[in-house]
Amino acid sequence: MRIVMLGAPGSGKGTQAQRIQKDHGLPQVSTGDLLRRAVADKTPLGLKAKKAMDDGGLVSDEIVLGMIKERIAQPDAKRGFILDGFPRNLSQANSLDALLAELTLTLDRAVLMDVDFEILMKRLTGRRTCSKTGQILNIYFSTPAELEACRKAGGELLQRKDDNEETIRNRLQVYEGQTAPLVDYYTKKGLLKTIAATGEVDAVYSRLKSALDLK
Repeated sequence: MRIVMLGAPGSGKGTQAQRIQKDHGLPQVSTGDLLRRAVADKTPLGLKAKKAMDDGGLVSDEIVLGMIKERIAQPDAKRGFILDGFPRNLSQANSLDALLAELTLTLDRAVLMDVDFEILMKRLTGRRTCSKTGQILNIYFSTPAELEACRKAGGELLQRKDDNEETIRNRLQVYEGQTAPLVDYYTKKGLLKTIAATGEVDAVYSRLKSALDLK
């Protein structure tokens, strides 16, 4: 099964993709991870990506598609894969379709992890890291006991600079403008499944498996 995961930052798509990978052997193909690994390994595409980033530009879709092509050609992706972080807009969706057609592959599902805007804001702006243990916590969703455990260990709850409300709001607005049209795109193709991505992680995972017909 070949799956595209759609969803705003903080929707949990990466977390759920990793669970499918663990339980069903479908590799999570995260474009962010691919880029970081290619740059670190100094692959030909990685060197091109690094040059673009060093020049202050964006890594082109052509480079990212090249990395995806290399990744899904690996043996562990023969039964399928989960694309996480691509496509982000209609142009990329069309490019992905062209790549899959070239490889005589088809997409089986596009999954939208649907979360209310205000919950996304709390998930992202409330994110904290314990300076002592390194544990990721949330001032809105972690239990008082979990938050207190960090303090008892002698740690502080630290917020990343880019987790402030203004930056997060901008990120979500960019997502809405660029990625939301993909909902219509995949709906028209008959591929879209929408998952209510709030509540317990296990409950969300159960909904996701059901939508994908996974046991």
